[in-house]
Amino acid sequence: MRAISLFLALLMVTVVACGSEQPNTDSGVGPGADSSTGAATPSARGQTFESDVELARETTEAYWKQTFAAGGLTYRPVEAFIAYQGENGPACGGRPAVPNNAFYCPAGHFIAYDESWMRKLNEQMGDGSIYVIIPHEFGHAVQAQLNTTSQLNVELELQADCYAGGTLGALVKNGTLDAEDGDEDELLINLAAAGDPTDDWLRPDAHGTAEQRQSVFVKGYNEGTAVC
Repeated sequence: MRAISLFLALLMVTVVACGSEQPNTDSGVGPGADSSTGAATPSARGQTFESDVELARETTEAYWKQTFAAGGLTYRPVEAFIAYQGENGPACGGRPAVPNNAFYCPAGHFIAYDESWMRKLNEQMGDGSIYVIIPHEFGHAVQAQLNTTSQLNVELELQADCYAGGTLGALVKNGTLDAEDGDEDELLINLAAAGDPTDDWLRPDAHGTAEQRQSVFVKGYNEGTAVC
């Protein structure tokens, strides 16, 4: 992911079908300080789908661990990071997992994702899908630890997008993650693909329109997670 001016591509709105995530219950405001280092080798980049997934997970958690510490807090790593297939995902608080989805479960403090679905996104839209989805779900884990709440689900989803952008921006800018030409397009296309078709903030499963999701992601990328 190249350190680029993501806002230049904000007009890109390619909306296609994409899974929404399992609703979560707890959420929050980010710590006031951003971390400037990551745990992975500088300029790291996965060479396979599996290595990209693991790299996204490791660097995102390392970022939040250091960011929490900078704010005098302790980050609690997720209990599990689960790949599932179709209908065979783990239940969350008695609710079954659904296909074509990734979600954070506050009841078990774990993240799960439909591997075949995310692998297909990776093949169709590039590895930007991995580096949007995984940091987004960890954004929900951060919300849970900070006890952030909102009456509107869309506010939590957009904040998680902002957290994802802030995390990725920090990891790219400090050289923890490598960048390639076209990565900015992949990131914004993936956000557009997951956007809601209408601006109905009252829907319980609302995630925000393509433009809204892109906008908050870019804000986080350019200004850091503290603005989220």
